[in-house]
Amino acid sequence: MGIIAWILIGLFAGLIAKALTPGKDPGGCLVTIVIGIVGGLLGGWLGKVIFGVDSIDGFFSLSTWIAAIAGSVIILLIYRVVAGQRSR
Repeated sequence: MGIIAWILIGLFAGLIAKALTPGKDPGGCLVTIVIGIVGGLLGGWLGKVIFGVDSIDGFFSLSTWIAAIAGSVIILLIYRVVAGQRSR
């Protein structure tokens, strides 16, 4: 997939991750996009390593979106822990 497709998936995956995880987030829109892109990459990598599945099949593939959203939720939770410790 191209970089623009990753940015689009990252944007939506980050927004969905924010909607799925309750609580206040210390970041704005740019952080959401970055979390989504990094989470999408993490989700794809974890899917390949743990389950042996090529989860990054294409833009409209359900497995791509599930991997991106799962990875985004993981990155968002890690970001909340790290950002929460800095603010204390």
